[in-house]
Amino acid sequence: MLRFKMSPSSAAAFLRFTFWTLLISPAVSLTCSTQKFNKNQVFSTCIDLPSLSSYLHFTYDSPIATLSVAFVATPPKSGGWIAWAINPKATGMVGSQALVAYKNSTTGVPVVRTYDISSYSSIVPKDLSFAVWDKTAESRSDGSLVIFAKIKVTADLAASGKINQVWQAGPGVGDGGMLVKHEFAAANLQSKGTLDLKNGDTSGSSGVDTTIKKKNIHGILNGVSWGILFPLGAMIARYIRAFESADPAWFYLHMLCQISGYAIGVAGWGTGLKLGSEPLGIMYSGHRNIGIALFVLATVQIFALFLRPKKDHKYRFYWNIYHHGVGYAVLVLGILNVFKGFDILNPDRKWKLAYMIIIIALGAISFLLEAITWVVVLKRKSGKSNKPYDGYNNGQGGRQTLAT
Repeated sequence: MLRFKMSPSSAAAFLRFTFWTLLISPAVSLTCSTQKFNKNQVFSTCIDLPSLSSYLHFTYDSPIATLSVAFVATPPKSGGWIAWAINPKATGMVGSQALVAYKNSTTGVPVVRTYDISSYSSIVPKDLSFAVWDKTAESRSDGSLVIFAKIKVTADLAASGKINQVWQAGPGVGDGGMLVKHEFAAANLQSKGTLDLKNGDTSGSSGVDTTIKKKNIHGILNGVSWGILFPLGAMIARYIRAFESADPAWFYLHMLCQISGYAIGVAGWGTGLKLGSEPLGIMYSGHRNIGIALFVLATVQIFALFLRPKKDHKYRFYWNIYHHGVGYAVLVLGILNVFKGFDILNPDRKWKLAYMIIIIALGAISFLLEAITWVVVLKRKSGKSNKPYDGYNNGQGGRQTLAT
């Protein structure tokens, strides 16, 4: 039996070599320059696209304005789709002329379809506005798909030498070739850029896209207002006013929270309307409708401050019912819509988790204060006075909820 001895220095060198090989090899394998195709197609240029782990290989024949492309991407699910598109007039997905590849649900063979995406509400197979031929697709062992095609570049785009490209990947394909909606995470929203056909490079979304910034601002404003300040103001009105020493401080704290929440919420509501009205905006009907309802109800609630009858007025009882009912509606719809916003914006999991912790903490505090304040009220009722002071009706009735 042959035995080999390795000196400590040689062993250390070997370990360093192994470590760097393992570290570098994945990075090397995930570049377009290492990719090969089943039919050994060769392209003059390849680019690692900046999002969705996608790659573009292309050859541009300038004299005849013909673009040969191979787009490589991985669907988020096994039955998903990938798409590469040219947008002749804008930089987003709406208006783009798309090549989409997915595996046929019956045969499992990848196919390519063309889609003229005039709007997000209607995405079905349709001929493109320019000539395209030799459309084929291939599946790879790593789960990715490849779109091959040759495209006739229009005269105006050929003159500029640049095209607006958009790429995407989605989870599935429905009946009639209807594409299942893709995610709207940062990587999906940044999957666009300008392709320089002559110099062979691309410029994509650097940093955070402007639309993403607007969505983040919209989410923060609404999360703070409807999701935190309004529940906190409601808790102050319900629990703190039960303590005699807190009057009238509870009322001013309640008003501060609700008016601040309303002002911030209106700002968030306005940014949401602006996002929905932009040409490339995406309509989230449920989230939008709840937002509009919140604005209307909160506005009515603010007007309650000016319409509030005196404590001994005969209509005060009805005002209490109206104020409490609207307050609870705003509370429930606000928290519900914040979670809908999380599902749409799809931020890092830590942000949703942080908000859940805040809501759970507020709920736990409310549960504890509910027990404490009932004890306070019951003790007061069993005391000397038959009409205990409750911080709201000045001893003119029982315990109220969410009143101001």
